[in-house]
Amino acid sequence: MNDSIKAKAVVLLSGGLDSATTLAIANDRQFDCYALSVDYGQRHESELNAAKQVAEALGVADHKIITVDLTTFGGSALTDSSIAVPAAGETTGIPVTYVPARNTIMLSLALAWAETLQSRDIFVGVNAVDYSGYPDCRPEFIAAFKRMANLATKAAIEGDTLTIHAPLIELPKKDIILTGLALGVDYSLTVSCYQADEAGRACGDCDSCRIRREGFAVAGVTDMTRYCTTKTPPQY
Repeated sequence: MNDSIKAKAVVLLSGGLDSATTLAIANDRQFDCYALSVDYGQRHESELNAAKQVAEALGVADHKIITVDLTTFGGSALTDSSIAVPAAGETTGIPVTYVPARNTIMLSLALAWAETLQSRDIFVGVNAVDYSGYPDCRPEFIAAFKRMANLATKAAIEGDTLTIHAPLIELPKKDIILTGLALGVDYSLTVSCYQADEAGRACGDCDSCRIRREGFAVAGVTDMTRYCTTKTPPQY
């Protein structure tokens, strides 16, 4: 497809492993990618710094970072410093790292930008296989948001229906990693840890670190994650 006639897509880019892979997939599908990151008051800025690096490395038409301060509400270990991030293996049910309505908010922002860009496609890196059990990562949620988006926008009412692409939603972490590597993703640039330090080094203890580390192990490839030197990550 000629670059001048590529379809535009908005890609939600957190700076983590899954969103970086999703951006690479959107690129591979010949979309002209517009990356959107959200500063929602998460514990560290290293995630957003990682998003900038990934966007530059993979190439995007534009990268916007929007601020929506969810610390106003709290209710999550990621937006309230008084709530501790649980160590791997300590979580039952929906964990305290769940941020209320986060994916709904982010997809809504992506929807607004997509409509402005006259884009019919949004990519999001949610996963419902190797994940922490968040309700807004499930296929039912993505399907429901798509229905809502096509009821709520001027573009859809006028015939430009929107598609929400969630290419990772049914993939185990191993397959996500292998897919990204095949598409040239440099995972050393990404930050997945819930409580990474200012340099983007992972704690090695949280649920996100565990899932990521196990994914590399099962895939049989080198774990490119940078860990804090003061911690020795448990082996699985």
